[in-house]
Amino acid sequence: MSTATAPVEVQRGRQGSPASQPGKPIMSHRQILLVIYGLMAGMFLSSLDQTIVGTAIRTIGDDLHGLDQQAWVTTAYLIASTITTPIYGKLSDVFGRRPLYIFGIAVFILGSLLSTMSTSMIMLAAFRAFQGIGAGALMSLPLAIMGDILAPRERAKYQGYFLAVFGISSVIGPLIGGLFAGASSILGITGWRWVFLINVPIGVAALLMVIAFLHLPKFGDAKAKPRIDWWGATSVIVTLVPLLLVAEQGRTWGWGSAGAIACYVIGALGLVAFLVIETLMKDDAIIPLKLFRSGVFSMATILGFLVGFAMFGAMLTIPLYLQIVTGLTPTESGFATLPMIGGLMIASIASGQIVARTGKYRIFPVIGTALVSVGYVVLTFMTIDKPLWFLMIGMFLIGLGLGQLMQSITLASQNSVQPRDMGVATSSATFFRQIGGTLGTAVLLSVLFSIMPANILHATADQKNLTGALNAALNPTVASAEANQGVMDQIWNPIVTPIKQQVQSGLDAATAQVTQATAGAPEAVQQQALTAAADKAHATVQNGKLVVDWSDSAQRTYWVKDLAPTLSKQIDKGAGDKSSSSSETSDTSYLNGADSALTRPFMTGFNTSAVTVYWVGFAVILLAFILSWFFKAPPLRKSSALQEQADNDRTADDLEVQAVKAADTMGSPTAPVTGSIPVQRSTSDR
Repeated sequence: MSTATAPVEVQRGRQGSPASQPGKPIMSHRQILLVIYGLMAGMFLSSLDQTIVGTAIRTIGDDLHGLDQQAWVTTAYLIASTITTPIYGKLSDVFGRRPLYIFGIAVFILGSLLSTMSTSMIMLAAFRAFQGIGAGALMSLPLAIMGDILAPRERAKYQGYFLAVFGISSVIGPLIGGLFAGASSILGITGWRWVFLINVPIGVAALLMVIAFLHLPKFGDAKAKPRIDWWGATSVIVTLVPLLLVAEQGRTWGWGSAGAIACYVIGALGLVAFLVIETLMKDDAIIPLKLFRSGVFSMATILGFLVGFAMFGAMLTIPLYLQIVTGLTPTESGFATLPMIGGLMIASIASGQIVARTGKYRIFPVIGTALVSVGYVVLTFMTIDKPLWFLMIGMFLIGLGLGQLMQSITLASQNSVQPRDMGVATSSATFFRQIGGTLGTAVLLSVLFSIMPANILHATADQKNLTGALNAALNPTVASAEANQGVMDQIWNPIVTPIKQQVQSGLDAATAQVTQATAGAPEAVQQQALTAAADKAHATVQNGKLVVDWSDSAQRTYWVKDLAPTLSKQIDKGAGDKSSSSSETSDTSYLNGADSALTRPFMTGFNTSAVTVYWVGFAVILLAFILSWFFKAPPLRKSSALQEQADNDRTADDLEVQAVKAADTMGSPTAPVTGSIPVQRSTSDR
């Protein structure tokens, strides 16, 4: 049996077994596997969508003529899915998981279909927001359903199935997204539109599996009229929408702009209203405040927030580093993150097996945060000359740490509440982790792009970088190469053009002096004087003028060494003016395939900025490591939430009959108790 409860014969018509004895298991191993298959299909749908869109968003923005609006596409989806997560959790406690999970998948499919038809980035953002409403169910309800049907120790045994789905989607998502984005059309439809259209057949398959296999008995008083916390849900929206907007857009608007201040005020008022409403709603609140009376739940929530902050920071900046500094394509960068995915899967499966065998999980938050911290420390030693395998070591350590953290924090949250609050506790934990991830994304990206222009200028001012780059930029062969046109236009032409004019101006003055000094002399004497002046100035004579032959290595090397110190000081003085290089960071595609000497200052500046981000991530996860030592993990339950509730209510057989009726009504090919102990219905059930 998949539950940790031993089978016990239960007689209908009696009061039930003693409270000390558990009731009959209400789901068999085969039924649980079928439910898990349905949950995995939904999880594959949501995780694939997250990875497949990221690699295609630049192509989408170019095609819809709104690349500068791409942030709204991400923000709209993120806000909708984050806000609906706790709402789904609470409503599923009231109405059951199955109908809301089916609703979420259906909305997600419809949103994907509408996104395919978008003709502008604003329209795509609106449809992605609609899609995010469905994604909220796909993110929160599977964990709650797992908590319902599996005892905590046995839940770990099934973790590998979900991690396999996550790993597969993480690997093939960037590949499929790159293939779709790179195709002009597929079956007469623009290639990038398949990024969303592919969700439709996958979603329909997931929906059919859920309808067929996901049958959970519902406990509680079915006759009681539910009290829905609509005002609480509204206050959550009023609180989070402006705060998430300013978190995503504050760097563009300005953190002290009128729009940002308005968002702060509205969010603060929404938070006050939320606290008042949730206090009045008590147990019916969308996020019951009583949950936070538990020190375990509160600490798990804080750890989840910090872990989300650090996790999203790593997952967002590392692919950028791989593409910009290492020079990998989006598809290649997806494969390059395999060490992090592999570490996550190995740690999750291993920790799950340990939990299943020992029932102990207190140590995993400590070890997990320690490993993530070490991984971030490794990343802080990154330089543009470090090999790719060095970065992979850091990614692997971060994956090992995260694999231990996610499961243990969720287990602690679920075991700190009563079975009837399993859904809202699970969704609340997911909700605060997503909030941490959203803020981590906003803060770390803000740090990255805010300091990058100045760091690029500082790297350019470094004489070693500057000497090599100037030598390449002043070489006509290098400067005229097609692959270098973008980097020359963006960075080096504004620098070398004035330099050439300045040098030529000095040579013109020298030419005038020689011409004036040899006026009236024979032409051979004038030519000899010009040649001598040219040798002294490390130049050549062309058409009676002194000029630098920039294709001549000796002449170019002399002038580069002569100009570099002065130019270095000038650039270093302007490093505080971020606007001077803002255009360099808005679109980095010009770096692809360019000469390494020309791109080295940019790469060095980006590397310095990324290392700063990794230090911030390290500080956050170090705080989580310190707090994890004070984390008191509650003992794991011996039964699943449904089994425990059934035992407490002494209604195991009633729940079984309800599940049979539900399966019969939906025409399920599998009854909820296939091969289990027969149920003898009393006349009152007939």
